[in-house]
Amino acid sequence: MKLSPINQRRLQIFKAHKRGWWSLWIFLALFVLTLGAELIANDKPLVVSYDGELYFPVLKRYPETTFGGEFPLQANYKSPYIQELITQKNGWMLWPPIRYSYGTINYDLQVPAPAPPSAENWLGTDDQGRDVLARVIYGFRISVLFALTLTLFSSIIGVFAGALQGFYGGWVDLLGQRFLEIWSGLPVLYLLIILASFVQPNFWWLLGIMLLFSWMSLVDVVRAEFLRGRNLEYVRSARALGMRNGAIMFRHILPNAMISTLTFLPFILTGAIGTLTALDFLGFGLPAGAPSLGELVAQSKSNLQAPWLGISAFAVLGIMLSLLVFIGEAARDAFDPRK
Repeated sequence: MKLSPINQRRLQIFKAHKRGWWSLWIFLALFVLTLGAELIANDKPLVVSYDGELYFPVLKRYPETTFGGEFPLQANYKSPYIQELITQKNGWMLWPPIRYSYGTINYDLQVPAPAPPSAENWLGTDDQGRDVLARVIYGFRISVLFALTLTLFSSIIGVFAGALQGFYGGWVDLLGQRFLEIWSGLPVLYLLIILASFVQPNFWWLLGIMLLFSWMSLVDVVRAEFLRGRNLEYVRSARALGMRNGAIMFRHILPNAMISTLTFLPFILTGAIGTLTALDFLGFGLPAGAPSLGELVAQSKSNLQAPWLGISAFAVLGIMLSLLVFIGEAARDAFDPRK
């Protein structure tokens, strides 16, 4: 698909912003890598060869009896008993680079948990004996997916609300602004904590609760663009020709309003990750045991004698948020009308 001259110019400006351009590729590489977290960090082998047949435990659960065991329970492939059964049939196992999932406990630690980094646990373990690197990989993925989903839905609601206020003006705009002033004046974090305490938090409940407040960030930007665009000549011409208001709003004015909106998306994404981390740190976020960066921060606070926990959490959050901020700066320059 061939880009228009103005979009080609924007792409050139984005590429010229070296920090943002390389940040985009690094962030995409990390995100794509963590999307296949089960293939990188797992307590199940990727492939098992047993008695001339291939099995894929990472995709399907197999009972012990499949490999000659006695009990119809899920096979524990790290057990010497299962490994011996597979070896007796000239079998072999192909393991991922990290032989732990986010919830796998290392029962063979030589020191009390949290254990320091070692050849077995590259970033050490947390206070429950779980591999820190595996939890970081899974936590990165769930944080980004959560933030992307929240950004998408909050952008849809915010753009729609701002479009209605800006296009119709009058009482619609007046009442909308008064509602926004009241709603934005509420102590958001405290209300999120109170609402999260009423239900057992999970991914979708937490997403819905945070969506109640995150949609306001784009309303003012879209409203200003619609207030400016509704009096332009082409909009008046379309209205004189009998075009419906909905078509004028979303076919003619919205594409121009989206230019300024797109520059805010990386910063909204950053805010969503920060809020999720804060809720997890306070214990009102994802369910207990879920791979959470905020929970890792809380563990580092409770285990000051284990600095690898705090360093890992700080490094992951710092790199992730810095990359998103750099991408946002490059997008802001690319869509800047002065350039």
